[in-house]
Amino acid sequence: MKIIFLGAPGAGKGTQSDIVSERLGIPTVSTGAIIREAIKNGTDMGKKARSYTESGALVPDEVVIGIIRERLAADDCRGGFILDGFPRTVAQAEALDRMGVAPDVVVSIEVSDERIIARMSGRRVCGTCGASYHTLYNPSADGVTCDRCGGAPLTTRRDGDPEVVKSRLDVYHTSTEPLKEFYAAKGVLKLVEGQEKVEDTTALTLAALGVR
Repeated sequence: MKIIFLGAPGAGKGTQSDIVSERLGIPTVSTGAIIREAIKNGTDMGKKARSYTESGALVPDEVVIGIIRERLAADDCRGGFILDGFPRTVAQAEALDRMGVAPDVVVSIEVSDERIIARMSGRRVCGTCGASYHTLYNPSADGVTCDRCGGAPLTTRRDGDPEVVKSRLDVYHTSTEPLKEFYAAKGVLKLVEGQEKVEDTTALTLAALGVR
């Protein structure tokens, strides 16, 4: 199954992506992670990306799309995959179409801006492995250290400032939210109302995917 997750920053799409990935046994392809991996591995596209990241510039669409193409050609994606963080614009979605990548389902996690601003202040991240947590919705076992990599301390995310969150939401509404209309026209969009409890959102997400 080929799945795309959409949602505003803080809506919980990353958490749901990880859960569905484990449930279905398919990889989550996160744009930021695969760009870092391509740079580390010295692929052709990774070398191009490095020239931009080292100068502090945004990696342009054509390079990001090239890295996505490289990643989706890997053996572990043959049985399906989840795209988290890509596409971010209609132009990128159209590029996916030209690559012949047609998602089976596009899940949009719907959460109001007010709730997102309130919940973002509780986000925590592991500085060692990058695992994400939330003090209320997805805490680690002890609330202060990472479960995944053996007890590394968690830190408050720098993007939790309300003004920063509002700015990111504005960008989402302008650039990314139009993807809902784009995929609705293709008949593959599923809307999932984000709930207060992660497991409740997961139940709705699995139902939208037709997974029991």
